[in-house]
Amino acid sequence: MAAFSFFSTAFLTSWHSRNLICHNFGSVIVPSKPTNCFSIYAQSSGDNHKQRQDAAPSISESSLAAHSPGSTGNSKVKRHTISVFVGDESGMINRIAGVFARRGYNIESLAVGLNKDKALFTIVVSGTEKVLHQVMEQLKKLVNVLKVDDISREPQVERELMLIKINADPSFRAEMMWLVDIFRAKIVDISDDSLTIEVTGDPGKMVAVQRNLSKFGIREIARTGKIALRRERMGESAPFWRFSAASYPDLDVKMPIRSKPPTLKSPVQSEVSSGGDVYPVETDTLFFNQVLDAHWGVLTDEDTSGLRSHTLSMLVNDAPGVLNLVTGVFARRGYNIQSLAVGRAEIEGLSRITTVVPGTDESISKLLKQLEKLIDLHQVHDLTHLPFAERELMLVKVAVNAAARRDVLDIASIFRAKTVDVSDHTITLELTGDLNKMVALQRLLEAYGICEVARTGRVALARESGVDSQYLRGYAYPTLT
Repeated sequence: MAAFSFFSTAFLTSWHSRNLICHNFGSVIVPSKPTNCFSIYAQSSGDNHKQRQDAAPSISESSLAAHSPGSTGNSKVKRHTISVFVGDESGMINRIAGVFARRGYNIESLAVGLNKDKALFTIVVSGTEKVLHQVMEQLKKLVNVLKVDDISREPQVERELMLIKINADPSFRAEMMWLVDIFRAKIVDISDDSLTIEVTGDPGKMVAVQRNLSKFGIREIARTGKIALRRERMGESAPFWRFSAASYPDLDVKMPIRSKPPTLKSPVQSEVSSGGDVYPVETDTLFFNQVLDAHWGVLTDEDTSGLRSHTLSMLVNDAPGVLNLVTGVFARRGYNIQSLAVGRAEIEGLSRITTVVPGTDESISKLLKQLEKLIDLHQVHDLTHLPFAERELMLVKVAVNAAARRDVLDIASIFRAKTVDVSDHTITLELTGDLNKMVALQRLLEAYGICEVARTGRVALARESGVDSQYLRGYAYPTLT
C-alpha cells in the first residue's frame, strides 16, 4: 500500500506540473490527451500572451466540431464516382489528374473515351463528401471542363471491362470453360499454356472472377476502370424526356411553361455542347486531328510519315500522384493521349495503365526511355507491333418510342449488345469490342437520337498464340479442295 500511494502521489504531482506548464502558456488542457499541451507549447512559444489566449479557443472549437454528431456524415470516407465532361484538348488528362494528386487523392480507376470532339471521364476515388466537394469545385475551374457531377448517390448503370490472362493446364481446362460460362465471359485468345478471357460487369463481378481464376495462376490483368450512366426515370420529369419527345412526337409530351424546347442539331453543324449531352459522331466529311480519338493516325500504305497510333501498357505503383507523373511525361513533350484506361493489376499494390499515343516508332521509343526513368513505373511495353487482343466498352443511351424500341433491339442483337436499362422513352445498351465496332453502332443509332454515351479507353494484352487477327481481316477464306 505504501508503494502504491507513493506511485499515485508521484503521478499526480507530474500531471499537476504538466498542467501548470500548459496553463502558463494559455493552452487548453485535455485530460484524455495530456501530451497535446507540449505540441501547442512548441508552436506558440514565440507569440505574446494575448495571441495565445485568442488562439486557444479556436483549437478546442475545431476539435469539438470534428467530433460533433452533425459532422459524422461529411467526415466518413466513401467511394465516389465522378463524371467529368470536357472538351477535346491536349493535356486535359494531366490537368485533371493533377487536381487529385495535389490533394493527395489516389485515383482507383479512370476511364475516358472520345465522343465527337468531347470526352467523358469516369473517375472513382475514395474520400469525404466535404473535401471531395471542394475537389469538384476546383475541377469546374479548369479551362474546357463543361460539367462535373458526383453520381454516387443516384441510381446508375455501372460497368467495367477486364482482360485476364491465366495459365491453362490441360487437366483444368474443363473447369476453366465452366467458369467462363457461369460468368458469361468470352475467350479472346488461347495457346498451349495460357488462356485470355474477356469479362464485363460491375466491379463486384470483376472481383469474383479474379478470385475464382486465381487458383489457376493469373499472368496479366488489364482493366478499363468503371464507367457509369444514370438510370433514366419514368415520365416527364426524366432528364431526357424532352429530348425523346422532340424526336418522337407521339410520346404526347407536356412541355413545362418556363422550359425551352430543345433544338436538334446535325452532328456537323456546331462544335458547342448542347446542355452537357454527348452526341458522338465520327464523320468523314471533315478531317481534323482529334486528340482523344484512338482511330486517328492509323498507318496506311500510302502514308510515308510513319505516324500511327501506338498502344502502350504500363505497370505502376498504386499510389497517389502516380497517374499525374505519368501523364506529365506525355504533356511536357507534346504528346496527345488519345485513349487512357487505369485499373488494378494482377499484383496487389500495382495498377496497369493502357494508353494510346500517336507518333512514329522513333519518337515513341524515346518516350519509353523517358517513362522508364520514373521511380513508380515498373515496366512499359509498346504492343503496337505485337499480336494483341484489344477491347473497349461503351454504354449508350438512345431515345426511343414503342416502335423505335423494337428496331434498336434488333440492331443491338446484330452487334451482340446487351440491354442494361429501359424506360418509357429511352433504352441503354452495353457493347464491347474493338474501335470499329463502336463507331459502326454509333452511326446506326444516330438516326434514333443518342442521349448519352460513356466509353472506356482501350485495354490490350499480348496474344500468346501469336495470331494477329487484324491482318486476317479482308482476306478470303482458303477454298477447300
